[in-house]
Amino acid sequence: MRDLNLPGKTVAVLLLLTGCACFAQLPGSGGAKNFGTDFATLSKLFGEHTAFTAKSDVRVFDKDQKETTSVAMTFACLDNQSRVEIDIGQMKSKDLPAGAVAAVKQMGMDRLITIVRPAKKARYLVFPGLESYVNTPLTAEETDAFAKKPKIEKTAVGKETLDGHACVKNKITATDAKGVKTEFTVWNATDLKDFPVQIMTKEKVDTVIIRYKDIQLAKPDSKQFDVPADFKEYNDYLALTQAATMRMMNDTVAPPPKK
Repeated sequence: MRDLNLPGKTVAVLLLLTGCACFAQLPGSGGAKNFGTDFATLSKLFGEHTAFTAKSDVRVFDKDQKETTSVAMTFACLDNQSRVEIDIGQMKSKDLPAGAVAAVKQMGMDRLITIVRPAKKARYLVFPGLESYVNTPLTAEETDAFAKKPKIEKTAVGKETLDGHACVKNKITATDAKGVKTEFTVWNATDLKDFPVQIMTKEKVDTVIIRYKDIQLAKPDSKQFDVPADFKEYNDYLALTQAATMRMMNDTVAPPPKK
């Protein structure tokens, strides 16, 4: 029984890290509560690209430029909707508790999909291995952030080639309706209609780099942004974690000896 606290703590850390997978919503930055508003700002950096799919790698470096977190994802965007899928088993982070990944795999929670649908004020954390999802609606502030366009200031600072793409390196400052400024360095690929193949930003003392690869500038299937109708809904991820823990325990209990 002493290990029962591990899954809950593990999932809390992983969900927070998954938020950062989309943007710089990282350990120490306030948790997942600002994910909607942060991603709303990030989405504006894609410009005219409102429908695409890509693989992305997110890496986080501390003040000494030592890598602290890395995660690979599959990313899809369709008309302000986003879908991010990660394999938690491949995630690396110094903040993960010992045995965290093994515990999550055993619980069937190692595959995680985050779907954000601003028009429906909806955000879902989907766990296909459990055929379940957590419904965490967007707040009014988050929904409003998607609807409004921040002021964008862009300055070209050079040219570089990334993964074979000739890019213009830009310094971008995004100012939201409240006057809050966020600074980015963005590599826009000229052969992909200025798609941002790499985005770098600062989160306190940390540096976050998001690199996009295998970019497909075509509309993804809209069904990818729907939660399967037969999946069970939870309104609290801790409740889902408890249910997964109980199922894991029941599955691992040895059958009674035959008489």
